[in-house]
Amino acid sequence: MSKHHRKRSWAPAPEALPEGVEVVDDHTHLASVIPFVTAMSEEAQAKGQEAVPVYSVDQMLDASAHVGVGAIIDVGCELPHLQTAVDMSTTHPGRVWAALAIHPNEAVLHGHRGVPGPDGLPVRYQDWHETAFDDALAEVHRLAVANPDQVVAIGETGMDLFRTGAAATEIQRQAFREHIVLAKELDLPMQIHDRDAHRQVIETLLKDGAPRKTVFHSYSGDAEMAEIAKEQGWYLSFSGTVSYKGNEGIRQSLAIVGLDHAMVETDAPYLTPMPYRGRSNAPYMIPYTLAAMAAAVDKPIEAVARATRETTHQVYGI
Repeated sequence: MSKHHRKRSWAPAPEALPEGVEVVDDHTHLASVIPFVTAMSEEAQAKGQEAVPVYSVDQMLDASAHVGVGAIIDVGCELPHLQTAVDMSTTHPGRVWAALAIHPNEAVLHGHRGVPGPDGLPVRYQDWHETAFDDALAEVHRLAVANPDQVVAIGETGMDLFRTGAAATEIQRQAFREHIVLAKELDLPMQIHDRDAHRQVIETLLKDGAPRKTVFHSYSGDAEMAEIAKEQGWYLSFSGTVSYKGNEGIRQSLAIVGLDHAMVETDAPYLTPMPYRGRSNAPYMIPYTLAAMAAAVDKPIEAVARATRETTHQVYGI
């Protein structure tokens, strides 16, 4: 399908999970869905398509609850978004919790230390990048300590060698290490962003010692990496990428670590599961990803849903 004819509308709601079965979206950026869909709607209208409805946070949470996604962990990983995630969890108690960090690609931008990466995109600085990384991380610490009932994880942190060039590898690694220290200090689970940096992330975790509960969000590794995760007791969180045709290694990894170390997420507004890849993602899409996970381990979707819910409870206490 050409870009001109690509559908930009919301995907239809999946079949709801069985009554009494409820899951948590382990990692999402719900506030970011709104500007993303706004841009998608403008693009649709420019191509002669109908406008795409833009829903509020409350409407998206209600739509998610209708299909069995009762709660989310909203991730604030840019300095201006830290307070946003905390505020959302405060406003929606029992439905939203927060994870906070300075994203690895953001870490190198603070203090204007960015390096173009293999993705070919130019380095772009925002006003908040005038703040030194140490000061930005101090704000993560401050908010986590001040809001213990809302902040349930440090994340997403890690390394990304696709968006950020190799010349800034050690800057990213040091930022990752400081997040590891913070997660240990606060005894919080840590959510890892790992893009084209499997070896570097694993080396750092093994050298420094991983936090007590370590989660690879939107897991992108292969079976060999999953064996290491299983040995170390790390958790894998699966996004819509588990449904993509070429990702057999991700599906194998789910079987390797087992459902007691697996969770489900959207990483919305990105990584929409098949057959709706390319459209806007939101927590209501979780059942599509659960269906792909269920097929990968040959179990009923309700069994996988219950298992991910129990794993999420064990890791975050929610």
